[in-house]
Amino acid sequence: MTKLLLRGRILSFRTRPESLDDRASYVYEEDGGVLIEDGKVAALGDFTALARDAGDAKVIDHRPNLILPGFIDAHVHVPQMQVIASYGAELLDWLNTYTFPEETKFSDAQHARRIARMFCDDMVRHGTTTVAAYCSVHRQSADAFFEEALSRDMLVIAGKVMMDRNAPDGLRDSPQSGYDDTKALIADWHGKGRLHYAITPRFAITSTPEQMEMAGALMREHPDLHMQTHLSENHAEIAFTQELYPWSKDYTDIYDHYGLLGPKALFGHSIHLSEREADVLSDSGSVVVFCPTSNLFLGSGLFDWQRYSKRAKPLRIAAASDVGGGTNYSMLRTMDEGYKVIALQGEKINPFASFWQITLGNAKALSVDDRIGTLDVGTDADITVLDARATPTMALRMETVTTLAEELFLLQTLGDDRAIREVYVAGKPAKTTLN
Repeated sequence: MTKLLLRGRILSFRTRPESLDDRASYVYEEDGGVLIEDGKVAALGDFTALARDAGDAKVIDHRPNLILPGFIDAHVHVPQMQVIASYGAELLDWLNTYTFPEETKFSDAQHARRIARMFCDDMVRHGTTTVAAYCSVHRQSADAFFEEALSRDMLVIAGKVMMDRNAPDGLRDSPQSGYDDTKALIADWHGKGRLHYAITPRFAITSTPEQMEMAGALMREHPDLHMQTHLSENHAEIAFTQELYPWSKDYTDIYDHYGLLGPKALFGHSIHLSEREADVLSDSGSVVVFCPTSNLFLGSGLFDWQRYSKRAKPLRIAAASDVGGGTNYSMLRTMDEGYKVIALQGEKINPFASFWQITLGNAKALSVDDRIGTLDVGTDADITVLDARATPTMALRMETVTTLAEELFLLQTLGDDRAIREVYVAGKPAKTTLN
């Protein structure tokens, strides 16, 4: 493979930045280089020093742009590309009116392949190189997504949803078929290339106790796998869930009862958690996933970032677009809305922390920080290049920007896919090669 030496302003995080002055939390090189070899970061540092030892590496000059690790989206729905921007409903009505009818189309393998291709295109276009994704209930939906991700050598976490009740005809499996299809998909795809399988009961409302038992059995049989589901997104959802599982202490107790908590368990939304639930999730090492654009769009509530991260038993937190309830594929736009959600509750997240979250923070939350999330030597070369002058509005504002923090906040507030100058997936240029 051709060696590449990327030149630009390098930013990669070591730890979560606690303030604008927390210089020890990140690595920054004003004239830096990233040497890529065989899909991995081979060296990182001052460009001039790297160039002396880079041999026949092809130099790609991205100055004056920023070079960061690729963005990571911790919760997204592949079948909902044609659901995004659907008007006027809260969660349960939105699912029944828009989402479920759309997902029935994924019984058609050709449709599943088309959407998988377009989904991966949009992720790359927006600088996202890794997702934790929900496919539809249909096995061919997951097959199509994994096949597409494999062809691009993307690191993804995904699974077909398991749902055997409270969904229309054509969108339900059974406890046994959900188990069998999941087992087959794990055998076919998990560990192939950079693919990871996630056991995916959609949420307790759409799974019977029998299916929840099957999901727990899968986790016991495959303890190294991820598990993803939804939790406490909406008050009506919570009430309905309690009706379906009247024996439970609360919503979280249902997942705990079936053995679905743990360090690789991803709980989308988790807005309305009691102190007991937060303690249980913290004690188990489970991850709560902040989805600001969808929480605002569906009127679900405000995720209490500061409470969850600063409590005596802090929660592990990821951030996500949640398309199609979310309103944008961009993790820049996601963190812009996240900033506003947090500000409404009397706090501010500093821009370094925002960019840590969508790179190393999400990698840690997804338990893949040994592979991605930084530009450390030996990690996979998933990289995004950011242009803070991508639009006339941004370029005008940049005339007055004097610090890196200001530039990051500008990118977060005004940036979108136009600010993504290039993306590298496993060391190969990916955005400029899109058809």
